[in-house]
Amino acid sequence: MATIAFMVQPATAQNSVPSASEVRAIAKEAYIYAFPMIENYNTMYKQVASPQAPEYVGGLGKFRHYSEAFTPDNHDIVTPNNDTPYSWAWMDLRAEPWVVSVPAVPNQRYYVQQWIDLFTYNFAYIGSRATGNQAGSYMFVGPHWKGKTPAGIKKVFRSETDIILTLTRTALNGPDDVAAVKAVQAGMKLQTLSAFLRKPAPPAAPQIEFPAYDPAKGHSHDFIGYLNFLLQFTQPPNASEVGLMKRFSEIGIGPGVPFDASKLSPDSLAAIDAGVADAKTAMAEQGKVTLSSNGLFGTRADMKNDYMKRALGAQKGLYGNSLIEAWYGGYVGDGSKLSTVHFAPGQLPPAKFFWSMTLYTLPDRFLYANNLKRYSIGDRTPGLKRDADGGLTLYLGHASPGADKESNWLPTPEGKYSAVARVYGPSKAAMSGAWKLPPLTPVAQ
Repeated sequence: MATIAFMVQPATAQNSVPSASEVRAIAKEAYIYAFPMIENYNTMYKQVASPQAPEYVGGLGKFRHYSEAFTPDNHDIVTPNNDTPYSWAWMDLRAEPWVVSVPAVPNQRYYVQQWIDLFTYNFAYIGSRATGNQAGSYMFVGPHWKGKTPAGIKKVFRSETDIILTLTRTALNGPDDVAAVKAVQAGMKLQTLSAFLRKPAPPAAPQIEFPAYDPAKGHSHDFIGYLNFLLQFTQPPNASEVGLMKRFSEIGIGPGVPFDASKLSPDSLAAIDAGVADAKTAMAEQGKVTLSSNGLFGTRADMKNDYMKRALGAQKGLYGNSLIEAWYGGYVGDGSKLSTVHFAPGQLPPAKFFWSMTLYTLPDRFLYANNLKRYSIGDRTPGLKRDADGGLTLYLGHASPGADKESNWLPTPEGKYSAVARVYGPSKAAMSGAWKLPPLTPVAQ
């Protein structure tokens, strides 16, 4: 069987590079472009190609469902959503389309299948907001597919890339609700189109040999090798990126092009390293003034090829939902000081489905272990107490705010922490910025 492999060979004459200053500028641009794709590959390698990894889902074309909320022991991704247990699956669309079937879901339960391509664009949605809670089958096709839509398919979603991912979320309403979540997840089904139609399968696509992911290499000049591997599954290039890819080719970037840093001249390698450093600096500076993740996730059309925004989205919270699906906001606080978040009457988060605030440690951005085992708080938290005037006050801090206030307490580490608010099914006011999250206010001692 033919193999698609990660190749490390001497650079060819076609990969000759321009001046050192031009190499540096191209490398900076390319690293920002590649950053979310490589962060995505980190997840893909563990879930698809690394059976020994705890995150392994079983390979391509298989669902792995989690039926309970995340805990501090889960490190699959940073800033995990603790309201809706995850289901993961990756599909290879090269040989033929795949069909995704979903069950009828009770109207009061929110769920969403977010579909993401190798660029990390959210190119398709199935679920409560997008398609409703009724049962149905949906077909996913790759960039080369030209067939007809068969009977029984509600909608066809076309991906720019041959490999795609779903991060599916199903709302969990407390520990007693786990069985109901499992029932919804069990009704989700993946099939190749030939299996769906009960017809013989077409010839298999070449086997993929996934390169082992090394974070140090992924964020050095060797990012080029990973990018070249991934670009094999993004052909033909988007029309808006033809010129970009031609420019990138000047430093050895291209679909399946071999990359071996040891074969580059010292000057060329130094220029690429300088460009990578420039990119990291630019991302850090832009990150300081990017205080919300809204607008960092969406379709290619939504993102308008703003590669810095796409990179910051992956850095701040890989696989964030598009704004129409979920609004994100939050704070960085100091747990040594008790603070409040006060929602005035009529100013609670405007959610069609529900809202929550989840606490993360810094700098790793995982859930914070605490004696209450409370990792998030929101409109579904049992015992949450409203203020006398109908408003709501939340308490964030390492020490208890007092027994009478613990129902509204989100425990934090003693030092720095991050609190992320999520509004599922945000109103127009939230999406436009007319509604704003109230400030995190230290309590006077």
